[in-house]
Amino acid sequence: MTNATDTKKAPRLTAGARVGIPPRRMDFEFSEETPRYWYANSPFLSTFWTTLSSLFPEGETFFVDSVKNYRHRITDETLKAQITGFIGQEAMHSKEHAAFNNLAEKHGFPAEKLDKELGVLLRFARKVLPKKVQLATTVALEHYTAILAEQLLRDKSHQENITDPEALKLWMWHALEENEHKVVAYDVYNAIGGGYFTRVLTMLVVTFFFFAVVGTGHARLLWADRKLFDIKGNLKGLWYLWSPKGLFPQLFFKYIDFFRPGFHPNDHDTVQLLDDWRHRMLDEGGMLASQIKNPI
Repeated sequence: MTNATDTKKAPRLTAGARVGIPPRRMDFEFSEETPRYWYANSPFLSTFWTTLSSLFPEGETFFVDSVKNYRHRITDETLKAQITGFIGQEAMHSKEHAAFNNLAEKHGFPAEKLDKELGVLLRFARKVLPKKVQLATTVALEHYTAILAEQLLRDKSHQENITDPEALKLWMWHALEENEHKVVAYDVYNAIGGGYFTRVLTMLVVTFFFFAVVGTGHARLLWADRKLFDIKGNLKGLWYLWSPKGLFPQLFFKYIDFFRPGFHPNDHDTVQLLDDWRHRMLDEGGMLASQIKNPI
């Protein structure tokens, strides 16, 4: 006689999950107990990463829209499923970073204002830029997020600097999923006939705007925190980010690789890295095991 447990069907996989891009419904619980300086106890570095977080909700909505513009032209079934997973993951990233930004607001940082201002800029971009250039912009920014996320997943000291457990969950989950879907916008761009010249020219323009927007936003958060003229602390933070062995110089060759003809995001092999982190996060007793709502 077969019991109910033996006949229980396995849960149905979503389209994204079938191609390794499962949208995971999360619900992180940020509270005022989250320290003001949650990254290395540094005002400069904490506000830097909070600046990035403040730009994610509007930024990732733009990413989704730029891919959706061409979804109807995609005939490859695998890529169509990857697009579905990409959209689901990015929607959750926007939601959870909005919650994190709300906590930053409670600490006195104008994170939501930065996001709204970016939204104005991106709505203007939607009006004036050809849809292919909008997609190329997403391809460029997805390259940034992928290499930053890979660094976080690989660098143990980087992880140890995130001293709040809930913030660590947020950033590690986001890093995992950014690398799970890092090929999607790029492959859609290639599929609709996007060329090399537009891709690399867009990256150059995006690089300028990226550092301009993040730099001014960071300065505004430091001003709100009354730390803009903390010369010693800010120089120490700048050294951590930009010294010869700092976080960003370590990314230089992966960034510049984008300009190589024939480059593809999968040239940066993260298969084993992601598999290791899925186990560490999602297996029984893992970082996210008790929190994830739909682990498929």
